[in-house]
Amino acid sequence: MRKVVTFSLAVLLFLSALIIAPSEKVAAANFDVDFEIKSKSVYLENLDTGIAVYRKDDGARRFPASTTKIMTYIITAEHVTDFKNTIVTVKPEVLHRLDGTGSSVAGLRDNEKLSIYQLLCCLMIPSGNDAALILADYIGEGDTKKFVEMMNKKAEELGCKGTHFSNPHGLNDPNHYTTVSDMAKIAKCALEKPMFTEISNMTSSDCLGDDRYLVTTNYMIDENRGGDYYYPYAQGIKTGSTGNDSGYCLVSTASKDGYTYLCVAYGAPYENDKGESYENGAMRDSAKLYDWAFDNLSIKTILDKNDLVREVAINHAWNKDSIQLTPAEGYSTIIPDSVSLESIDRIYDIPEYVDAPVKEGDKIGTVTLVYANQKLATIDLLAGESVDRSELLTAIDGLKTVATSKWFIITVGVILVLVTIYLIVVAVYNRRKKNRRPVKKYRKF
Repeated sequence: MRKVVTFSLAVLLFLSALIIAPSEKVAAANFDVDFEIKSKSVYLENLDTGIAVYRKDDGARRFPASTTKIMTYIITAEHVTDFKNTIVTVKPEVLHRLDGTGSSVAGLRDNEKLSIYQLLCCLMIPSGNDAALILADYIGEGDTKKFVEMMNKKAEELGCKGTHFSNPHGLNDPNHYTTVSDMAKIAKCALEKPMFTEISNMTSSDCLGDDRYLVTTNYMIDENRGGDYYYPYAQGIKTGSTGNDSGYCLVSTASKDGYTYLCVAYGAPYENDKGESYENGAMRDSAKLYDWAFDNLSIKTILDKNDLVREVAINHAWNKDSIQLTPAEGYSTIIPDSVSLESIDRIYDIPEYVDAPVKEGDKIGTVTLVYANQKLATIDLLAGESVDRSELLTAIDGLKTVATSKWFIITVGVILVLVTIYLIVVAVYNRRKKNRRPVKKYRKF
């Protein structure tokens, strides 16, 4: 019997330890259009929000043609501080590398001295490949390959995953390619460089003299020469084409009614099998996309920072059953005017309850905003107030937890079984003992 009781106590202590001992502690939008896009790859971004609103095959590698010169401008601007007073001599051996290529030139002359500003105008306005080589030779200290290495390093810094440059002007090369989404990153970088917006939006310049007038290749910004390609809201940036290899290419921006967009269109058809040229589909596509964006999209506040968006139950708090959750930040996005805010789904990731104490501003969960199966953003949800812990309620809750735990119930059950066994054993023992009592014998007198 002593062994039975000892075993019962050992089991109780072991299971109680499992219950009482603390356990070890165990985070954008793309819309469709209802018209034909002829360019093979397109990327349209609202610059006010940084949101891409239209994409078409935006990760495909394309020949960028002369839009390459946007990166050439960036590298030049990062190595020259005084555009107008830094003078460069046009080296004949560099200039004549383009002989026989049939490429676009600005008409630079052997051994003439030009400022960086003049060379940048020759680079961007008439798309001068000669200016690109002279700039690359100057910045690369006589080594054009060194300049190209700078271009590739900069592309990598900007997060361009599908880009590699082989030259500073854009003539076709199997190892010279980019994507429209990468070029958008490059163009946004260029827009921050000195005088880039001014020079890339020029339709003409007499910076080389009256007899060497520079004229833009970008008909979208040229009201006088652009014909029906002219688009009054467009500014810059760069055209490009190397025939059927690249198709028509265009990088541009447009602003209207307080909104600004950046569009990169690559690979619009250049000419048919008979050698007949098509219209510039990159310009047509860009204009149609701008009109669509201006007419149909606007910025709307989806989530206000001061909104009380959800409640969560709280334990161990006196006279407090729940706390309000607020967004860590507000969120606005650009969406079609026809879309109601109610159609944007909110997917909450919050616990069933939290335990006090809670401090105002503590992260409790998240809310993910989704439109048309596209994730727009995930916003942290914070406690909207501070709540202290009630030690009494904590203790009571702890007792409830222990009392309702599986191991506690098992332990109590084991004890009851053992006690029952003990009582049965004692009862049996007493009965046997009683039955073994000797019978008293009486003397006869």
